[in-house]
Formats: sequence, structure tokens, C-alpha cells
Amino acid sequence: MSGDIKNLILAISLSFVILFGWQHFFAEKALPPAQQTTQSTIPGQSPAIPAVQPQAGGAVPDGAVPAVTVPREQALMSSSRVAIDTPNILGSIALTGGRIDDISLRAYHETVNPQSPNIVLLSSAGSPHPYYADFGWVTVDGKAVPVPSPATIWSADSDKLTATSPVTLTWNNGEGLTFRRMIAVDDDAMFTITDSVENAGGEPVTLHPWSLVSRRGTPKTENFYLLHEGLIGVLGNDGLQEIKYVDLGKKDALPTGGVGVIFKDETGGFLGITDKYWATALIPPQTQPFTGRFSLRNGADNQPIYQADLLGAGQIVPPGGRIESQVHLFAGAKEVNTISKYEKQLDIKNFDLLIDWGWFYFITKPMFYMLDFFYKLIGNFGVAILIVTVLVKLAFLPLANRSYASMAKMKAVQPEMVAIRERYKDDRTKQQQALMELYKKEKINPIAGCWPMLVQIPVFFALYKVLFITIEMRHAPFFGWIHDLSAPDPLPILTLFGLIPWDPSAVPVLGPFLMIGLWPVIMGITMFVQMKMNPTPADPIQQTMFTWMPILFTFMLASFPAGLVIYWSWNNLLSVIQQGFIMRKNGVRIELWDNIRNMFRKKQPTHS
Repeated sequence: MSGDIKNLILAISLSFVILFGWQHFFAEKALPPAQQTTQSTIPGQSPAIPAVQPQAGGAVPDGAVPAVTVPREQALMSSSRVAIDTPNILGSIALTGGRIDDISLRAYHETVNPQSPNIVLLSSAGSPHPYYADFGWVTVDGKAVPVPSPATIWSADSDKLTATSPVTLTWNNGEGLTFRRMIAVDDDAMFTITDSVENAGGEPVTLHPWSLVSRRGTPKTENFYLLHEGLIGVLGNDGLQEIKYVDLGKKDALPTGGVGVIFKDETGGFLGITDKYWATALIPPQTQPFTGRFSLRNGADNQPIYQADLLGAGQIVPPGGRIESQVHLFAGAKEVNTISKYEKQLDIKNFDLLIDWGWFYFITKPMFYMLDFFYKLIGNFGVAILIVTVLVKLAFLPLANRSYASMAKMKAVQPEMVAIRERYKDDRTKQQQALMELYKKEKINPIAGCWPMLVQIPVFFALYKVLFITIEMRHAPFFGWIHDLSAPDPLPILTLFGLIPWDPSAVPVLGPFLMIGLWPVIMGITMFVQMKMNPTPADPIQQTMFTWMPILFTFMLASFPAGLVIYWSWNNLLSVIQQGFIMRKNGVRIELWDNIRNMFRKKQPTHS
């Protein structure tokens, strides 16, 4: 087998290793259907974990969920309700239990079709996927004082909660304690819950305020390496805590049952449960200590119940006295400007980390703000991506110019390089030494061609994060067939853009790689042209790899957000223009077409 054939096989093998490795470790992978919403056991734990028993004094109770489920609409009818009606939220509060357990988001729909159903964030206990926020008080030292429970029926002073009219719930325990819960909400997604207790009895009572967010069943997640979905919080000095659903089951057993982690004596921050675009987070008073907890237990129906809760310090209610506790609840879309607004208004410690900016947030956040700035000027995020790409190219112009100038010099000495390879074709060591001496003499950097691609990797990553995590990019259209920049190109060329009725994604193993839209093909072509403008590498393996790289990237980026592929294509085109200008400036002939022809030129057989 000839050396060239060996190199070709090696290059193809490496390409497929990279391709499948990327798909396995980084590409989006949905949970198996059995795990999406119907997990019957806690991940990483035995099915023998029992349901949590009634809580001891001073502990946050566990969110109660009935074992029998009914359709969501039927579950909502099981309790009298106070309607929630704001510009951004539509829902209700259950008077049985006083829970906030019914929230839909007016501005967001399940698909790009504005007539599709609104996103449902919270659902009541008894529905197929209970997810709600609850609040209350617990006693200490096991003292038997009746406090509100999930079965408590509250009375309300209004039948509707709006951004301008709070609602107050009231309940009397029959033993001298009157509990009141005033619930207010703003125009966006922030609730303010003020719980108070009045003591008309003859004995002082000590109570701890608590609040929780509870979710039954493991939701369908992106299950993506670069995105966190699950339990989240910034807890005082312990900082940012991110625990995926599957990882919570690996935590230690808790004294009250189940498994989880407890954070004691924390001050400042928040905790809750986050999805890709939505979140439900509790914000305690930022100057008062609290105990935070993430927990997981099996419910009465043997499904996992995830909970984030906080417990405040005990307060004494003297006879004839009154105590009060306040907590905020964020329940809505993770819009960047909204999250930043709340962080400043309420002085919430690191509330911006509710959005998963990642380790390179110092690049990712500025990238978002640049895109958002131009979007507000133009009204199209796709065009904003094109403009930001130009600005990034200008920022790296000096480095790119030096790199392209070095490449132009390398092109000029190409005949000498060919002569050296011929002269020392049987001695690779001397060949490399001679090439290095030539590079040194002509002041050429042999890896200069890599710099234009390397310098854009952080930008590529930052843009990818922005497109993938920020809700502002969700369902953002470009032009033509691109109706969602955060989703892959929807028109696979292997179906002739939808004319052939078959689904390439159904092909075993190779399915995800066959969903190649037009924009990934455009990207591959621009990358191919850019590489063919560069000097041909001396190493045959490098030559083969450079030939296959555009094809590899075409398949790899087929499943990436369309906005990212558009960025890469536009960046490649700008690079080709820039490189051609510099090569002409340095008097170097552009041999693009010659290089392309040489790819297909066959050696003519010799005849005796």
C-alpha cells in the first residue's frame, strides 16, 4: 500500500473519530423517553428510598404531591383560585395551600408559530408534571402549633392579582394565630411574598419562615455539556452551585429522608430550578442568614421529586405581637435585561448567573450585548451577527494581516520548498531541517495560516453560547427559510429541501450527520475556498487533512444553530477577501483555481 493511500486512510479515520467524538461528548442528546418525565427511581440510588416522613420541628416540609394524576385543567379545578393577570404572566394561585402553582408565559410559545400554545412554567399538584412554589412557617422543638399546610383553605381579599393590585390571603388556626400572606407581582416575572403572623393568644410562639420550589418527575432536558439544567443557586460564601438532575441523586442522605445537600448560615444569593430558557428561583432577604437545601426523594407514586428550599431564622411572636417575613420569587423567562434589572433593583448577589454564561462569561456577555445593541438598531439578529463579525474581523485585523503576509511569503518560496522535498525525499529529517532554515532565512512562520482560525475560536465559542442559552435568540428569524437562528438549518439538502419525503435523521448512527442544510454547505464551500488560497502543506498527511477538513466541518456544523453557521460562513468570506487583498499587495499570485484543478488532475500512465 502506497504512502499516499495510507495517509488518506489515516486522515479519513481521524476525521470520523473527531466527528463521532464531537457528537458523543458535545452534541445535544435527549434523555431516553423513559427518563424524560417518568423516571421511577432516583438516579444513582436504589428504588428502596422511602417517601419522606413528616418533618421534625424547624425543618422545611416536603412539597406534597398526590399519587394519582389527572389532566392539568382538571387539577386546577380541584381548588378555588385567585387569577394572575399581568402583561407577561397568565395563571392563578390555589387557595387550597396558598401555592403559586399555575403560570403560563404570554410572550413565549412552544414553536415559532405565534398561534401555538404558550409556554407553561408551573403546574399544580395532581397534574401530570407538578411544579410549583410554596411558602409557610414551621415550629421549633416539636411544639404542636397548628400552622398552614397544603390542605389549608385560605380566604382572599380579591379574586385577581395584577401588577398594580396585590392579593392578601388569610387563615386563622383557631388557637390565637392569624396567618396572612400578601402576594404582589410586577410587570415582568418577580413576585413578592410577605408572610405575617399575629398572636392573639396568651403564650409566645417561635416560628421559622420557609419557602420552596418543588418539581415532580425529571423534565426533558437538552442534556448538553455546555448548558446547565437542574438545581441552581448562589448561596452566600459558597458561591454558585449547579447540580444536574442526575447528579443530585448521588448526594448524601439527608436527616429528613431522601438525598441532597444543605448549606447552613448563608447570607445573600438565590436558589431554585432552572431550565434552558426558564427558571423558578427563590430570593431571600440579602442581609439575613438562611439555610438552603437541594433535595431529591421518591414521591408517593415512586417518581422523583426535586426541591430547592430555604429556611429562615426563628422569630418569636409575643402575645399581642406580630412578625413578618418576606421572600421574592422569580418565575419566568431568563431575559438578560430583566435578570440584570432585578439584580440591581433587589441587590441580589450574582443573580446574573441564573443565565449559564459559562466560564468565559467575560467574552460571552459582551458578545450578547453587542448583538443586542445592533438588533435594537436593525431589528434582525441575523444581520446583527453579520455586523458583529465585521467588527471582530477589524479588531483582529493587525494579527490577521501579519499572518496572511507570512502566508504570502510562504507562497512565494513554494518552488524552493518543492525543490527541498525532492532533494531530500528519502531523508525526512534533513528535509525538515532544510525547510526550517528556509523559513528562518525568509522570516516565515510556518504555522501562520493557523492563526486566523485560532483567534476566532473564542469568538466562535462565545457566539455559540449566546445562540444556545439566551432566550432572546430563541425563535429569532433571519431571512428566507431561517425562522429560528438558535435551531439548525431546517432544510436538509438530502431531501431536496423537503421535496423528497424521507427523514435522514432516522438513519441509525449517521442520522444526525445527514441533516445537512444549505447554510452548512455554504459554510463548507467558503472554508474550502479559504484553504485552497493557502500554500499547499509540505506534509502529505496535512494536505489530506486540509482537503477533508471542510467536509468534516460541514457535517459537524449541520446540527449547530443556524446563526452560528451563518457567522462562520460570513467570517470565511471576509477572510478570503482579506487574504486575497494581502496576497496581491505582496505580489503573490493567487493560485486558487490551480490548486482546485490539481486536486482532480490524474497522473497520466507512462508507456514504453
